[in-house]
Amino acid sequence: MSRGYSLMELVVTLAVLAVAAALVAPAVGRAAHDVRARAEAGAVAAFLRGAREQAVTRQQALDVTLDRDAHALLLQPARREGRPAAPTRRAFQARLRVEGSPTATGVTFMPHGMSTGARFTVETPGARPYVIAVDPLTGRVTTQRGPR
Repeated sequence: MSRGYSLMELVVTLAVLAVAAALVAPAVGRAAHDVRARAEAGAVAAFLRGAREQAVTRQQALDVTLDRDAHALLLQPARREGRPAAPTRRAFQARLRVEGSPTATGVTFMPHGMSTGARFTVETPGARPYVIAVDPLTGRVTTQRGPR
């Protein structure tokens, strides 16, 4: 009785492991894209919530606008407030796409908590998009996964 494995047993085992690795690798890549998109969507939503809180606290209308060229969201006093100030910037990764709704590229938060309303979409290649909605009546910011 010999001890050890035959060459055929080793080849079959390696083939099974190769098939298993080929099936798992794409799922791991998709999961990484999903995590990146979820983190970016959470950061954009947090920035919008912070802008609303600042508008209420300062009793001043604040604009959050999308600067596609600089890959950033800009927070500054509303244009009608008349006081030019250096905007607060929140950069996002260039491989992520954040777009405003078709009618606007930003949102204004009012001192009493309301907003002009907006929808932003955060996407990465290979991942489902996230939709960030700002309710016009309450200024509430919500995040949900979009369709594939």
